[in-house]
Amino acid sequence: MASSKAVDGVGEAQTGKKEKKTKMVDESDLLTVPDGWKEPTFTRDDNPRGLLEESSFATLFPKYREAYLKECWPLVEKALAEAHIKTSLDLIEGSITVSTTKKTFDPYAIVRARDLIKLLARSVPFEQAVRILQDDIACDIIKIGTLVRNRERFVKRRQRLIGPKGSTLKALELLTNCYVMVQGNTVSALGPFGGLKEVRKVVMDTMKNIHPIYNIKTLMIKQELSKDPELRVQSWERFLPKFRHKNLTKRREPKKKSVKKEYTPFPPSQPESKVDKELATGEFFLRESVKKRKKMEEIKVKQAEALTKRQEERNKAFIPPKEKPLMKKTTKAPSEGKLDIEAIKEKVKKAKTKKLGAPPVNPAPPTDNTSNKKKKTKTKG
Repeated sequence: MASSKAVDGVGEAQTGKKEKKTKMVDESDLLTVPDGWKEPTFTRDDNPRGLLEESSFATLFPKYREAYLKECWPLVEKALAEAHIKTSLDLIEGSITVSTTKKTFDPYAIVRARDLIKLLARSVPFEQAVRILQDDIACDIIKIGTLVRNRERFVKRRQRLIGPKGSTLKALELLTNCYVMVQGNTVSALGPFGGLKEVRKVVMDTMKNIHPIYNIKTLMIKQELSKDPELRVQSWERFLPKFRHKNLTKRREPKKKSVKKEYTPFPPSQPESKVDKELATGEFFLRESVKKRKKMEEIKVKQAEALTKRQEERNKAFIPPKEKPLMKKTTKAPSEGKLDIEAIKEKVKKAKTKKLGAPPVNPAPPTDNTSNKKKKTKTKG
C-alpha cells in the first residue's frame, strides 16, 4: 500500500511539472510562423530508392480546349519532366493522363500533376496552372452549378461574383493572393492555403445571395489589422463590420388564410341523424301522407320563389333608364331686404351720358358757346 501511494505521489509530481511547463509557453508563439521560414524542399536524398508501384491519373477535357492544349503541350511535358512524370494527350478520346516512372522520387509529385491537368481542362491558362508544382501553392475547384436551382438566378449571381468588367474578381485576387477563374459551373482557384479558404467562403456566400462586396470589405480590414503586431494577439471582432440581411420585399400573403382552431382534448360531438332531427321537430310521429303533403308544399314554395326571381331578371331589360335633366335649375340668390337707391341713380346718370342707344327724353338746352359757333359758320358761308 505504501509503495502504491509513493508511485501515485511521483506521478502527481510529474504531471504537475508538465502542467507548469505548458503554462509557461505562450500560445501566440506556437501559432505564429517565424519570418522567412520555409519548409525544406524534398530531394532525391530523402527517397533514394524511388516508388514501389506506378500510379496514374486521367481527366477529360472539352472540345474547345483542344487547340490551346496542342499549342502548350510541349511546355507541359517539359514542366512535368523535371518531376520525372510521364504525360500523354489523347485527342481522339479527349483525355490527358499522367503517370509516375522509375525515376520519380517525390510521392506527392503525381498529385500535383493531377491538379495541373485538372486546371488545364477547366480553362486555366498554362502560365498560372504551372504554379501548382510549387510547394506553397495549392488549388481548389469549387462546384457552384448545383447550389442554385433557377438558371437565371444562377447566372446573375455568377456575374455578381465577376463584377463589372471583372473588378470584383480582381479585388478578390489582390486580397487573397490567388488566381480565380470562373468558368461554367465551376470556380477554379490557385494560390496559398489561407487565400483559398477565403475564396471558397466568398464564392459560397455569393451563391447564397450575400453580395461579395461585404466579404471583400472584411478582408481589406483584416489585411490592415494584420500589419499591426500589437493587434495580432487581440480579437478583431470590434473592428470588423457586421452586416445584417435586410429583406425589403414583404412576403406575399395567401388570399385564403386557414385559421387554426383551438386544440381541445375532447372529440367533436356526433352529428345528429335524420331520425333525431325528425324527433326534435315532431315529424317522426306524422303519417306518411302528411309527410308527403308537407314535402310537396315546400317544393312548391321553392318553385314560386325561383319563378319570381326569373321574372324579375327578364323584366330588367324592359325597365327604361333614368334620364338626366337637360337644364340645371338655377337657384336665385336671395334678394336683400333694402334697395340702394343712390347706386341706382348713379347708374342711370352714367347711362344718359353715353351716346349709344336711344336719345334722352328731355334734351338739355344749347349753351351760349354753341350758338356763337353756329353764327360764325353762317357769316363765313
